[in-house]
This record gives sequence, structure tokens and C-alpha cells, in this order.
Amino acid sequence: MNLLLIGVLLALIAIAYQIGLAKSRNLAGKGNNSAMLHSRPGYYGALVALWCGIPAFLILIVWNIVEPNILRHIVMNNVPANVLSGLDAAGVEVLLDRVQAIASGFGVSDQAAPYEIAAAQQLAKVESIGSFAKLAVVICTALVGLVWAKKHVQGQYRARNQVEKIINIGLALCSGVAILTTVGIVMSMFTEAMHFFRFVSPMDFFFGTEWNPGFSTSGNAEGSYGLLPLIWGTLMVSGIALLVAVPLGLMIAIYLAEYASSGFRSWAKPAIEVLAGIPTIVYGVFAMMVIGPFFRMLGEQVGININATSALTAGFVMGIMIIPFVSSLSDDIITQVPRALRDGSLGLGATKSETIRKVVLPAALPGITGAFLLAVSRAVGETMIVVLAAGNSPLLHANPLEAVSTVTVTIVKQLTGDTDFASPQALVAFALGLTLFVITLGLNIIALYIVRKYREQYE
Repeated sequence: MNLLLIGVLLALIAIAYQIGLAKSRNLAGKGNNSAMLHSRPGYYGALVALWCGIPAFLILIVWNIVEPNILRHIVMNNVPANVLSGLDAAGVEVLLDRVQAIASGFGVSDQAAPYEIAAAQQLAKVESIGSFAKLAVVICTALVGLVWAKKHVQGQYRARNQVEKIINIGLALCSGVAILTTVGIVMSMFTEAMHFFRFVSPMDFFFGTEWNPGFSTSGNAEGSYGLLPLIWGTLMVSGIALLVAVPLGLMIAIYLAEYASSGFRSWAKPAIEVLAGIPTIVYGVFAMMVIGPFFRMLGEQVGININATSALTAGFVMGIMIIPFVSSLSDDIITQVPRALRDGSLGLGATKSETIRKVVLPAALPGITGAFLLAVSRAVGETMIVVLAAGNSPLLHANPLEAVSTVTVTIVKQLTGDTDFASPQALVAFALGLTLFVITLGLNIIALYIVRKYREQYE
């Protein structure tokens, strides 16, 4: 019914737009000359369509929110009180599902009780009446809005102002949804993290050097919950990734911006950016099956013990993944440096390489630094590559050839399996997520600050 009703509303909105458009053109006179109108004909059509659709959709949304509670209340009123008194919350939900199944015609697997059949009959009757009532109310509201808006289509009516005001309100609501979603995510993580700190001291968590959580069923925080091994593993993997991505990405950007021909650049840059579109799980499998064994074989040739799953393997593949972030952003920044600076340097006798090193790169340095910091944020938050290729060994050591664990890997591990979400073993994932959020947020703020403070505007 809802899909049918939405389809009817969309058809009415399209008709309302055409009605408003046609009336405004008739008011303008012959030849679609809108000189006598305050707004263009399209604004009048959009105004009629908005007044036709917005009130009707709002009623539909409110109706769908309120209707389940009303139907639930009707079912509960048709069930004997002595039956309800013997049911807990889960039993009530089972009863409601059974009544709904009987009312829909699917039935239940066992014999339905007489009171269930009576409640289902009443529910089916109310649902039928409610469906027709909803259809009538929503369509009537749309038609009333159409007629009211059509009467306001006059030559000097400020249709453009009204339409733009409605659009601005819609954009503000969309922005508010995004902001509230972010606030909700942060507050949920913060609340659950505070529950975790009732079991584990923040000092033990943030400054502990051992990660070995115990999985008990008593709700007590058994084991060690030291964050430092995870933070160190995250920094080690991210550092290796940056050692791979930053030099290669910057050299690629310099070549494409300063040396490559336009023909080569036109296909080389999109080809490099394809790397950013490959799913990270593919990178993880590639690291585990190809890069890890290759590094181990290479280590055997030179007499060095390199684990197939290690910080080196995960960091190297992650560096390949974030090369497009560094190269694409740096290339765009370098190409924005004015040609006059290059010509002035070359005119003074500097070579092309000297011009790049002493003129172009210093001018683009703030933007390039911002690109690097954004790449760091991308590396710190990566999950699937380190899950498959880092080895998941939460030990505090400085050897990149051995397995490590990161914050993201540990979050996945703590929330995987049959775990009580009220236990410290699961709540620690929210504390880890909040810590990672603060780190990445700080890096993004630093990047934006550097870009805005030192960015140079050229004509």
C-alpha cells in the first residue's frame, strides 16, 4: 500500500508541476514571454508541486510512525488480561507476531487459540480500514495543496523566493541529519566507553603495555587491557605505509604535473586513481597470498626471518593502496601553482629541476602537507588489510618483520563471536573506537589548519 501511495503521490506532483507551469505561461501571454511575471514559469510549477507533495508526504510519514503503536494497542485490548499477565516482554512480542501472521493469512504452525483468532480478525479489520483511510487522507491533502497553490499563481507572486526558501530548509535539514548522525555516533561510543571504564581504569587502559583480555562470563574485567601495543602497531603499520606512499605518490605527482605530456597524463592519472577504487579486502587477500610469501622468500635468500604476516607486509600493501590519495591531491595542488612563477625562475637561469625543487614545491608545500596528513588518517583507519596481513599479535616490539596488531583489528576481534555486549570484553571495542576517532579527527583538523593557514591564492 505504501509503495502504491508513493507512486500516486509522485504522479500527482508531476501533474501539479505541469498545471502550475501552464497557468504561469498563460499569465505571461503569448510566446512564453515571462516579462510580466515576478519569477520564471518553472518556479511557479515547482511551487505548486511542492505544496502538493510536501504536506502529503509529511502526513504519510507521521501516519506510518503512529500506526504500528495503534495496531499494537488494538491487539493487546483483544487479548484476555489473564493471558497477558502470564507473559513477559519476549512472550508479548511472540504473541503479537502470531496474531499478525494469522491476520495476514499465513497462519501459524500450531493450533491458534480462540483469543488469537479474535484478535487477528479485529486487527485485519482495522488494517483494512486504516489503509483506505490513509489513502484517502493523503491524496485529499495532496489535492488540497495543489488547488491552494494554483490559486496563488499570480503575476507578481514571489514564487522564486518561496521555492528557494523551501529548498534552503530542505538542505539545512539534510545537513542537520548528517551532523546529528555524527553526534549520535560519537555519543554512543562515548557512553559505552564510559561503561567500560567502570571495569578498567583509564590509566591502565591508556598506559598499559600488555593486551591480553580475558573472556569470562562473570562480567569482570579479567586479563590485561593495555592500549600501547595496539597504538604502537597502528603507528608502525601506518608509518611503513607512508614510507611507501609518500615518496612514490609525490614523485608521480611531480612527473604528471611537470614532465608528462598531456596525452600521457590523460590516461595515466585515471589509471593510477583506479587503485583507490579497489576494495580493501582485495588488497588484504593480495597481501596475504602474494606479498607476504614473497617477503618471506626474499628474507630466506638474504638470511633474515620475515614473517608472511607482519607489519611490513600490511604496511607495504597499504602504502600501495593510498598512493592515489597522495599523488592525485599533490598533482592537483602542483598544477595550481601559477605558470608565471615557473617562467620567472626559468628566466633567471634555473633549470627545470631547480625550478621544481626551489619554486614549485615550496609554493605547493602547505597543500602537499595537508594531502600527506589526510593520507595518514586513511592509513590509521584501515581495517581489512591489517586484519589479513598484519598477523594479529598484540605485542609491544619494534621489529617490523614480525606480526603486530592494530586498533582496528582488535575492534573487529572483540566484536566477533558470541559476546555479551555488556561485558568489558565487548565494551573495550567502543573505547578503542573512540580513541581511534580522536586520533583521526586530530589529524584531519591539523591538515585543514595547515591548508587554510598557509594556502596561497593565485590569479
